[in-house]
Amino acid sequence: MAIQQADKLLKKHKDLHCAKVLKAIGLQRTGKQDEAFALAQEVATLEPTDDNSLQALTILYREMHRPELVTKLYEAAVRKVPSSEEYHSHLFMAYARVGEYKKMQQAGMTLYKIVPKNPYYFWSVMSLVMQAISAQDKKLSQTMFLPLAERMVEKMVKEEKIEAEAEVQLYYMILERLGKYVEALEVVRGQLGEKLTSELQSRENKCMSLYKQLERWPECNALSCKLLLKNPDDWQFYMSYFDSLFHLIDQGWEPPSEGEHCSEGEVRSSVAQAIAFVEERLAVEEAKETRPLRGPFLARLELIRRLRARGCPEEQELGEPLELMFQYFIKFGDKPCCISDLKIYLDLLTTDHHFINRLMETVPLSEPQDDGVALPGDTRALQRHLCVAQLSRALGLHHALDTTGKLDLIRQLKSHYRHGLQFGKSCLKTELQFSDMYCLLASHVYIDLWAETGDETMLWQCLGLLEEGLSHSSSNAQFKLLLILLFCRMGAFEPVVDLYSSLDAKHVQHDTIGFLLTRYAESLGQFAAASQSCNFSLRFFHSNQKDTSEYIIQAYKYGAFEKIPEFIAFRSRLNRSLHFAQVRTERMLLDLFLEADLSSSLEDNVKSMGLCPEEDDIPWTDMRDNRDLTVLTSWDPADRQLSEEQRSFSLQEELLWLKVRFLTLRLVGTLAVLSHPPTPRNAEKAAENGVVAKPDILRPLLDQLNTTLQNGAQFLERGVQYPFLGPSPTRLAHALASGSCHCQVLAFQLAAYVQELDAAALGESRPRMTLCLSELPLLEILNKCKGDLLEVKEGQCKTQPTLLENLVFFVETVCVVHWVSCFCAGVLRPLKASLQKRKKKKKEPISATMVVFSGFQEFTAGLQSLFSEVLDHIKGQETSLTALKLGELTLEEEEAFVKLAMDKLRSSYLRSLQELGDLLKKRADVLKSLKI
Repeated sequence: MAIQQADKLLKKHKDLHCAKVLKAIGLQRTGKQDEAFALAQEVATLEPTDDNSLQALTILYREMHRPELVTKLYEAAVRKVPSSEEYHSHLFMAYARVGEYKKMQQAGMTLYKIVPKNPYYFWSVMSLVMQAISAQDKKLSQTMFLPLAERMVEKMVKEEKIEAEAEVQLYYMILERLGKYVEALEVVRGQLGEKLTSELQSRENKCMSLYKQLERWPECNALSCKLLLKNPDDWQFYMSYFDSLFHLIDQGWEPPSEGEHCSEGEVRSSVAQAIAFVEERLAVEEAKETRPLRGPFLARLELIRRLRARGCPEEQELGEPLELMFQYFIKFGDKPCCISDLKIYLDLLTTDHHFINRLMETVPLSEPQDDGVALPGDTRALQRHLCVAQLSRALGLHHALDTTGKLDLIRQLKSHYRHGLQFGKSCLKTELQFSDMYCLLASHVYIDLWAETGDETMLWQCLGLLEEGLSHSSSNAQFKLLLILLFCRMGAFEPVVDLYSSLDAKHVQHDTIGFLLTRYAESLGQFAAASQSCNFSLRFFHSNQKDTSEYIIQAYKYGAFEKIPEFIAFRSRLNRSLHFAQVRTERMLLDLFLEADLSSSLEDNVKSMGLCPEEDDIPWTDMRDNRDLTVLTSWDPADRQLSEEQRSFSLQEELLWLKVRFLTLRLVGTLAVLSHPPTPRNAEKAAENGVVAKPDILRPLLDQLNTTLQNGAQFLERGVQYPFLGPSPTRLAHALASGSCHCQVLAFQLAAYVQELDAAALGESRPRMTLCLSELPLLEILNKCKGDLLEVKEGQCKTQPTLLENLVFFVETVCVVHWVSCFCAGVLRPLKASLQKRKKKKKEPISATMVVFSGFQEFTAGLQSLFSEVLDHIKGQETSLTALKLGELTLEEEEAFVKLAMDKLRSSYLRSLQELGDLLKKRADVLKSLKI
């Protein structure tokens, strides 16, 4: 309709620029990008100066992701209307979108000359700072850009023209980047510092930071004490105080005999003074009639820890840690934060059982019920008991139990969970139940039992319990995250999609927790859902570029200069994200598996993706791992938590697998680039027009893939194990074990061989190699897929998710072999025609070379029979899954949720098999028509 309305206007007013651009926006939004661009360029070449046309063109170019064209628009507008403040300011913002810092500096100064307003002057100064930040040569930024920016601000200071807080912030930022901390301190503590009012304690925080940079520990110490007297609950100042205290002790600092200790006042520089200071804060809190603050009590534990680490006997003056933590629990045990507070200091304890027993004695519980479980009477008692249960797990007491002990613990935790639900009857849907953490704790113990015994019943019970928990607390993210992890490990992707979307991941979470979904999306055979989940993440990454530019512009408008480098660093961090590279690669491979040589040709698919096989555009050396590997709540002891070494190994493994996938993608792209055009060629030396003229990129990429696979095998030999709640292992181990990687390499080698044959026009000098299906171990991969995905034995349900992963690898490998077959057919067809012509002319048989053609026919025939075999296997699996009677399982009445989880798993397996079968059928149909 918008396009129609614009057309009506244009019939009456042919030169109405704005109507043309609005029509172009309509065309762009209906997918007619080329038409829209041509129409927009018609208007742009006329260099319009009316605001409507300029704004509309700006909108269009932003939607086309062509912000550089906006700069040209406003450059022309400024030339025609040189006195316009609005156009000059739009030009500055257009430069900001594309990061043209030098031009921004000039535009800012031009604007200031036309309209001498402070913000415009400081836009120019900030542009100099950005030139310094982005400069490759750091020496240049320290000797030219930053000193120039400093002089520009000093000029305004001398003329007393500084008006806003943002201008002082910018001056501070310049001095800090120049390393002029003394000068920066003078600014903060001087008259200009009075303007720093937008944040609480802004001046004090800046002073503290500068004292640390200058290593002026007396000032740091005195300022921390002053601030703690005002706010004894501010943890960052306790940390600053303790840091400065031990620096002063190490330096042997002594206070001067006369006068003040330092510019900030009295310094407490000995351990005795520190103990006295902390105890003074505690005495104040103890004397309060209202509930005390937590800060001083935790500060005492922190001081004990630091003194113990240094071997100072004075730690005993502060008390016994067990007693102090017991007292802390008495005061704050009914707060949910009590566990996270005490968990940090558990390493100070020596007797775990004694501590837990003492805590339990203080928890008000009712008389034991029929099942022998004593329950709390209100939410405060519940929270205290829950805290003890969490501390028990953190101290390793849960892990020390035998199987019977663990099962009894689960029974108790379930009783507490179900009893606690009565306290949350009036809770809203979005609120969590008071007893949710009992449910999560019991789930963790189930996972422990499964890991120790290998009994899959424990996983089913765990799934059932979490499903029950989610039915009462539908907003509990931890339940959903753990369910996602368990379902994926058991090979079911269908229920995970809804769980993940109900988490309602926002913005950067697509990068930090998106891996939970995309890691399993494709490997479990649900290609449609996998494509959708990749799109979720990619949409965020693609919009990030556009959005960040807008944040930067807003920061300039409102003078939030210190945020601009943060936004740019954020954008850079996302562009170099490991997850972004993985999702982009997997999405392109997915599109090829689903469409290439089915709905459209491989060449068209590769072209539409903009994939250039010669280029490696992944920043391997500068990759950022933005995954949040601690998103799942864990109370495990330190030795069972994810270690830094395991984090490092996980990143290595992710990069190796990404390299394998990216090289596979590039090799497939190479087949498309090297494919012969379909038009017949009469020249006998056909190769000159075809492959030989193009660079040989197939062999080098194959060599890289072989090297990466060797590195991958060496990595797996280390046998790295991650905690269950830590990062999931990649598909690398399964890929190598199934034989799919080896098979794909052989298939690409086949393509390289045919390419060489083509280059030599089937001359006798080429090494002989027959196109034989037995060369490719496809049958071996297929044999590793055979078996029942889900079976009921002796009233128990067992799964074999590796069979499904192997089947997916088989399907992916078959797709690669299919593309190689199409590539070979494209090369061999014209060669066969050419040879037949030569044969007729010379009237002699060329038998040595004809064997390649007969070999190809046998190759494709063998592939078709293999397709039939795997389709029969899939059909058999679907039949047995449908016929499976889960109702016969020996389940108790309360385990209806376990049955629900089993139904979800079966449904997911069926969908996976159906999608894999459909894709294979399509490939088989296309293969039938493949002849040379």
